Amino acid sequence: MDGATRDMAAGFDIEKLTPDFYADPYPIYRALRETDPVKRMPNGSYFLTRYDDLVAIYKNTRQFSSDKKREFKPKYGDSLLYEHHTTSLVFNDPPSHTRVRRLMMGALSPRAIAEMEPYVVALVDRLLDELAVKGEKGGVELIGDYASAIPVEVIGNLLDVPHDEREPLRDWSLAILGALEPVISPEAFARGNTAVKDFLAYLETLVERRRQKPGNPDRDVLTRLIQGEDSGERLTARELLHNCIFLLNAGHETTTNLIGNGLVALWQNPDQKQRLIDDPSLIKTAVEEILRFESSNQLGNRMTTEAVEIGGIAMPAGTFVTLCIGAANRDPVQFPDPERLDVGRTPNRHLAFITGPHQCAGMALARLEGTIAISRFLARFPNYRISGTPVRGLRARFRGFVSIPCAIR
Repeated sequence: MDGATRDMAAGFDIEKLTPDFYADPYPIYRALRETDPVKRMPNGSYFLTRYDDLVAIYKNTRQFSSDKKREFKPKYGDSLLYEHHTTSLVFNDPPSHTRVRRLMMGALSPRAIAEMEPYVVALVDRLLDELAVKGEKGGVELIGDYASAIPVEVIGNLLDVPHDEREPLRDWSLAILGALEPVISPEAFARGNTAVKDFLAYLETLVERRRQKPGNPDRDVLTRLIQGEDSGERLTARELLHNCIFLLNAGHETTTNLIGNGLVALWQNPDQKQRLIDDPSLIKTAVEEILRFESSNQLGNRMTTEAVEIGGIAMPAGTFVTLCIGAANRDPVQFPDPERLDVGRTPNRHLAFITGPHQCAGMALARLEGTIAISRFLARFPNYRISGTPVRGLRARFRGFVSIPCAIR
C-alpha cells in the first residue's frame, strides 16, 4: 500500500469535500476501505466503508437508530426542514417506521407495480419521440428532457397529482434533498425551508380534495394514506403531509440518477453497452450493476443507542456513524473486480436500496422505471454519444448529474 493512498485516507473529512471528490469519490473510498475502514472524523463521528459492516448495522435497529432528532436539531433548529426530516418514514425507528411503511407498501404491492408497466412504457416512448424531434434539430439534454421527467410523472400518478400542478415538484424535491448534505450553506437551508413550506401548502389543498373525492386505495397512495387500514390505523395530519413529501423525494432524484448514471456509464464502457444492445435480456442484471457501480444514494446515517464495537473500534452510545454505500458497493470482498462495470454480474447483492427493515419501499418501482427507460433508450438510439461534459450535481449523498448533453442522431 503506497503512501499516497494512506495520505488520501488520512486527509478525508466528510465536512470538507473537494471538487475532485464530487467528480470521482471512488479512489478515496478505496483508500479508506484499505487503510481506515472505520475512520473517525474530526467532528467525532465515524465513516464506514466496508460491505460487511454496513450490512450488520442496517440489520441491527436495536443498537443503531435511524431517528435523526438529535442529529438534525443543531443543523436545522426549529424549522420546517427539521419537522419534515424527523417525521418522514426514512428517519424514524420502529414502531413508527413500521406503521407508516406498512400503510405505504399496500399501494406499492407487486400487482400494483405490474399494473404500472404499460403506463411507464407509454410515457417513456412519448419522451423518446420528443427526444427524436429535438435530436433532429441539435443535441438533447438527458436529465431535463428524459431522466427527470419519468419519476416525476410516475410519482405524480401514484399521488394522483393533476398534470397541470406537477411543474414545481422537481424543484421542491431538489431543494429539500439538497439540505441533507453533510454541510449546507445558509442559501441551501433557506431554499429547503421554503420548499417544505410551499409543498405543505400545496398538499393541504390536495389532501382536502382527495378527502372529498377519494381514489382507489389499491393504486392511489394518497387515498390509502388518508384512509389508513381496516384496523383503524391512521396517520396524523402532520405524518400524512410529510410522508407524501418523502414519497416524491425518495422516488424522484434517486431514479433520475439511476437513469442518468446508467446512460453515462454505458457510454463510457462501450463494450458493455454493445453487450447489452446485442442481448437485451441482460437489462435486469444491467440495472442492478448500474445501481452497484454508481449508487444513486451514496450515504446513510445511524446513531448508536448503546456502547458498541465496530471493526475493533469501541463507540459509546450516541455516536453518529456515516454508512458509505458507494464504498461498500465496490468492496472486493463482496464483488470480484469491483471497479469494472459488468452488465451480466451475478450474484449482485448491492446495497443501493440498503438492507434490513429500512430497505427501500419503492425499489420494485425504481427497478421498473430504470429497466424500461434504459432498455428502450438503447433500442431507439443505440449510437447515442455524450456530446459535451456531463455536469455532476455537487452532492455527496445523492450522486447524479444535473446535465448530460447528448447527440442521438
